Amino acid sequence: MQTILITNTIRDYCEWLVLIFTIKKVGTTMRSLRLSNVGLGVLTALSVGMGSVAVAAESTDEQSEAQSGKSEVITVMGSQVDLGDAYEGDQVARTSRAGMLGNMDFMETPFSSTSYTSELIADQQAQSVADVLQNDPTVRVATGFGNFQELYMIRGFPVYSDDMTLNGVYGILPRQFVAAEMLERVEVLRGANTFLNGAAVGGSAIGGSVNLVPKRAGSEPLTRATVGTQSGGEGYAALDTSRRFGENDANGIRVNLVGRGGDGVVDDEKNKLGVIAVGFDHQGDRFRMSADAGYQDHHIDSPRPSVTIDTNSAAFAPTAPDSSSNYAQDWTYTDEKQLFGVVRGEYDLTKQTSVWLAGGARNGKEHNLLANPTVDANGNVSAYLFENVREENVLSADTGLRHEFATGNVGHTVVLSGSAYQLRSKNAYEYANTFTFGSLDNPYQVSQSAAETGLTAGGKLDDPKETIRNVNSSVALADTASMIDDELKITLGARGQRLVTHAYDYNTGNETSSNDRSKLTPFGGVVYQPRMDVSYYANYAESLVATDPAPSWKNGKTITNAGTVFEPFRSKQMEVGAKYDNGQYGAGISAFQITKPSYMISGTIYTDNGEQRNRGIELTAFGKPLEQVKVIGGVTLIDAELTKTENGAQDGNTGIGVPDVMANLNVEWDTPFVPGLTLEGRTIYTSAQYVNADNTAQIPSWTRFDVGARYTINMGNDHTLTLRSRVENLTDKNYWSSVGGYPDENYLVLGSPRTFVLSASYDF
Repeated sequence: MQTILITNTIRDYCEWLVLIFTIKKVGTTMRSLRLSNVGLGVLTALSVGMGSVAVAAESTDEQSEAQSGKSEVITVMGSQVDLGDAYEGDQVARTSRAGMLGNMDFMETPFSSTSYTSELIADQQAQSVADVLQNDPTVRVATGFGNFQELYMIRGFPVYSDDMTLNGVYGILPRQFVAAEMLERVEVLRGANTFLNGAAVGGSAIGGSVNLVPKRAGSEPLTRATVGTQSGGEGYAALDTSRRFGENDANGIRVNLVGRGGDGVVDDEKNKLGVIAVGFDHQGDRFRMSADAGYQDHHIDSPRPSVTIDTNSAAFAPTAPDSSSNYAQDWTYTDEKQLFGVVRGEYDLTKQTSVWLAGGARNGKEHNLLANPTVDANGNVSAYLFENVREENVLSADTGLRHEFATGNVGHTVVLSGSAYQLRSKNAYEYANTFTFGSLDNPYQVSQSAAETGLTAGGKLDDPKETIRNVNSSVALADTASMIDDELKITLGARGQRLVTHAYDYNTGNETSSNDRSKLTPFGGVVYQPRMDVSYYANYAESLVATDPAPSWKNGKTITNAGTVFEPFRSKQMEVGAKYDNGQYGAGISAFQITKPSYMISGTIYTDNGEQRNRGIELTAFGKPLEQVKVIGGVTLIDAELTKTENGAQDGNTGIGVPDVMANLNVEWDTPFVPGLTLEGRTIYTSAQYVNADNTAQIPSWTRFDVGARYTINMGNDHTLTLRSRVENLTDKNYWSSVGGYPDENYLVLGSPRTFVLSASYDF
């Protein structure tokens, strides 16, 4: 008895040390972010209240527990830390994060969402977030403009990798590429989401958001070694280990090490990746927390770039060259090193009240030497050398309080939340004169020294100055009213957001422009669940996007109002839908409309008077409809219509890079004739996409087939060997996979060639 008492005391003391440290750490972050007085006041009050009220509650509860001789376990819906279970088949989880509302069940969320699991990631041998999202019928993958940043098109609008969240915290993830091996969940929430998450810090996430959850230690010890290879000869090795310890295995730690390198599937492209990720979690009766840290070093030599269409030529879309060909100059490269971490803690003050606090930081360095091609109507290709360095320091945090009470027959769940974010970015660049190098089908190499003719610099590459400082802060309040025995739930709320941006000269460091804007974004959501297996929902939501100053040059025109700062974009969404869940599999259907203000050029004036309106219907399905069959799939229909264009010239046209139809079907079959053998097939279809707003040229539709197999062997003594093989782009189709992604730009991304992937995993 005495031993148990001492153990409990040590445990509680350690929990409070962690909690107090988290509060102090995030408090320091808050001060450094220089929030508005209102935002800072709310965050400070919530942080202090979290500590002081929790101490009082803990004291009272300890006395009660001592008198009763037992401990009370409290389960909180909308947990900020706990992860829910998966559907049958373990490919899709039952819960996902709904921003400030916490983790919510698929059926209870007034949004469309899907959460992909680490089991799916491992079985498909996914290397990045983009590989995981290839399974989603509402998402298509592109890249950034002039770089190799992964970019995800949700409901026809981009989500930059900058604008993904890590455990619900913005700005912490590596900026261009995130290795999939460190992830427990990849969660897609579709629709405008500023109310839930705050304004996306990179200026996207209008059509949806992506949240990543790092791996967690499971209930059983794990030591898994994996080796593999793929077409071209690239090698791969990973170690994944986890243990739980402490009283009732309340504490868990998981470590992932990843190394990848060698020749890629594209000619002359070489890749090198190193990752270390460490995750800790504590699952107490009242206090829960997670702490994650990672380092990622990613380098690509001769990376195949996107291709920009020359807007001075007649409208055209070039034929896709051979999918394994490379039109990169051999001296080009991209290099990114990222150190990042996030801590999230949650405490149940009572059965009705909980508080949370989260904070994260990232230090990132990038160095790129590029020569991205532009192709004209005659097939000629030109480029210019562009070299840049970027150093970023990010601090980000959010905190909140959740309280449940009743007024008569109506239950209420009130959430008060505050968030803060600061980016300080140092940048420098050099660019040279344009040079030609043949065609996409027959490019030739130009020496780096010849390509450096006429160098122009902005800042010093070896000592870049701070050119960007962004500070976002927000306060949000929501009330979910539950009626008719919880069959009907209505959520109303709003988020007040302040967006502050500062731009500085590359050479002098002097401030060149600034913008300080505050906006209120409302939200309304309804969920009606007349039966356990059916729910209906509707929402009105908005997204808020900070805007860049007007450029000095656009579409071949000198802009006379260059440097003008515009109000943040307010994008509006209306959505209705229905969901089905019988425990074995789930499905959803939704109809939505999202309007997004957009830039346009009127004469030589750059204005924000344009608009794009995306209307669509989505159907998603996942789970295990048959004993030996697992399914993920669906279809999305989108009508992306331009409105309010200059003189109405393009009104009614389709937006650049938005396909009318996207469809996916992934099927796994556990064969009955060979125990342990699973076969898989996936089909991805994307309809044609326009390359210009005039809709006079487009890239053709494309269909890709992937197949895979895995064989699991029980080696005895809880040791398991899993062999996996996969072929992506089975027919070796040559196709442009996307147009643009960055607003109003018509650059093309070539799909990957047929790729063979093999790996073996051994669980000790």
